Amino acid sequence: MEAVELPTAIKLLSVFVFLYLLAGSSSASTSDLQIVNAERRIDLTSHIVKVFLTLKVENTGKTSVSEILLAFPPTEADHLALVKASVVSGKKKKKAYVPLVVNPKDQTDAPNGAKVFEISLINPLASSETTTLEILYLLTHSLEPFPAEISQSESQLVYYRDSAILLSPYHVKQQTTFIKTPTVKVESFSRVDPVNRAGAKEIKYGPYEDNSPYSFSPIIVHFENNNPFAVVEELLREVEISHWGNVQVTEHYKLAHAVNIYSSVNFFLYRVDYQSRQSSSGVSSFKNLLAKLPPRVHSVYYRDEIGNISTSHLRTDSRKSELEIEPRYPLFGGWKATFIIGYGLPLEDFLFESPDGRRYLNFSFGCPIAETVVDKLTVKVALPEGSQSPSALVPFPVEQSLETKYSYLDIIGRTVVVLEKKNVVPEHNTYFQVYYTFKPIFMVAEPLMLVTAVFLFFVACVAYLHIDLSIRK
Repeated sequence: MEAVELPTAIKLLSVFVFLYLLAGSSSASTSDLQIVNAERRIDLTSHIVKVFLTLKVENTGKTSVSEILLAFPPTEADHLALVKASVVSGKKKKKAYVPLVVNPKDQTDAPNGAKVFEISLINPLASSETTTLEILYLLTHSLEPFPAEISQSESQLVYYRDSAILLSPYHVKQQTTFIKTPTVKVESFSRVDPVNRAGAKEIKYGPYEDNSPYSFSPIIVHFENNNPFAVVEELLREVEISHWGNVQVTEHYKLAHAVNIYSSVNFFLYRVDYQSRQSSSGVSSFKNLLAKLPPRVHSVYYRDEIGNISTSHLRTDSRKSELEIEPRYPLFGGWKATFIIGYGLPLEDFLFESPDGRRYLNFSFGCPIAETVVDKLTVKVALPEGSQSPSALVPFPVEQSLETKYSYLDIIGRTVVVLEKKNVVPEHNTYFQVYYTFKPIFMVAEPLMLVTAVFLFFVACVAYLHIDLSIRK
């Protein structure tokens, strides 16, 4: 075997040393972090589980750290809708919260299939320093109905599964978990001492001390929750821009009450009992919803496949518009309803011009109906005919595509920007922008077509009246 030349050997040795140091620094940055204190507050008062997590993190290593990892068990990761993080600066009255970037991280060595997210710090955490993070994450479809089927007069009971100990890739010195329920009725909860009732509607787990990384202690809370489990299985929002002064919005809903299945045996008697005793019968059902629409809304309609639904009430003022709608029938567990909401908006409130000359639409992304989960949301923004170079700016990951739509008097069709996202919660109801370029000459295209058509029609009439088509002379 030929000997390797000295310069080549030195280069290979340098590469191996660099990779070794890189791997060592990466593992050290993970092992040298520890959580001094963790306080987790789980809000179960609605069907959307809200978890508020406060972490005090200390760097016990010798090098600075720019990222902090956040772990979720696979059962929670599948239902995770949103993760937000911010760093706390200042104290007491001068306390401020600076938002941080949170991204999923591919970490195959996480035990038991844990899902890991990476929180990027604005300023690296130096050795022996501490920082406090405020984290909010939301879970959907995490409450399991038990029993799965109930009668009309029964309350709905649900399971919530979690861990009494925070799942974390770091050593946790001290931690406490508070679980808040909507009512005082709690059938049972797992006991991982120390555990006690912190109040009429709150359960306290902990404090627990010195938990090793990726510790997990499963718990189950069985409690009453009669709040509406309003889930929109599919929502299609069509936003059509007209430069003649209007933005037309049409929303197609497929709504379901996603909780205990309601036994429909002897439905007629149940219907009479529901109408006569609404306070005690059908407590787990809901019959109205509140849609929060933009201010200055006009031409509002609410209908389904049968026709117009008159059970709606619209309240408007200069700051907001609220549309209270009632389906044709109350929704019990497992029941569904489909309907359409449409309305118009003034163009000047939503269409603006950027400094570079492009026009952009500034509109809300999520579902207008309060406290709903949308399994699949599709937003279609139809731009005026002749628009070019469309692009969308959304503050969270979505699937984007383009398609073409033809409307009245269109020749080349209108460009439609399609945005799709799954597992949407009310916190996604933020503004997004759609940018495009447009030449004003296209605004007179349709009026010219109408004028030309009318002119040709009169020319044809004049020609018809002056032409002799008879065969006699």
